Amino acid sequence: MNHYETVFILNPVLSDTQIEETVKKFEDFLINNGAKMVSKENWGLKKLAYAIQHKKSGFYHLFEFTAPGEVISGYELEFRRDERVMRYLTVKLDKHAISWAERRRTKLKTKA
Repeated sequence: MNHYETVFILNPVLSDTQIEETVKKFEDFLINNGAKMVSKENWGLKKLAYAIQHKKSGFYHLFEFTAPGEVISGYELEFRRDERVMRYLTVKLDKHAISWAERRRTKLKTKA
């Protein structure tokens, strides 16, 4: 099982219900394919550095999870097929990135 992190940007014209459905769809895909969710974060509506599909903002979400490597190709295919997703990036975390992510999560929990 490898440790991964995915950040994806959803179209800003989506309703709250549509955003929740989209996030749930990708979370369910991971869980149904043997992944274990470590962390989910909703970063909210953010201004983009440059326009994507003529949009200047988007809803950012972060998933941190462990999964077998063969799950990722199907996972990214789902992102490409979904028109609500403007951009996505999945990276495999090494031991240093995993420890940094843990420190970031604990820092966020202490602020809340």
